[in-house]
Amino acid sequence: MMRGSYQLILHLPKATVLQVGRRGTFLFPAGLYVYTGSALNGVEGRLNRHRRQNKTLHWHIDYLLCHARIISIRVFPTPRKVECALNREVLKQPRAQVIAKGFGSSDCRCASHLVFLGQLRT
Repeated sequence: MMRGSYQLILHLPKATVLQVGRRGTFLFPAGLYVYTGSALNGVEGRLNRHRRQNKTLHWHIDYLLCHARIISIRVFPTPRKVECALNREVLKQPRAQVIAKGFGSSDCRCASHLVFLGQLRT
């Protein structure tokens, strides 16, 4: 079992208004997103769950994954929780924005673990 953190690189094809559990309702612009999470009890199982279409909506990311497509996954094997540090690096990217405050970051002080990077360039 591999422990660690991961980043899902997502594409949302069209602007979408979503109710994200009890977090609230947000307008997610179409484009590229990076979601940073951790799975200290097993990255493989968590990523398999994220890839599944039919699942109970539990985590904030589950709601967005009903509309967005995973285009890439980055895995960072470590027994330590490093998701906040990884997320801070994503937020340094040009055009990085927080769209949904508190998304995926209920258990830390980060503004959000979902970062919008803008439209996909073709």
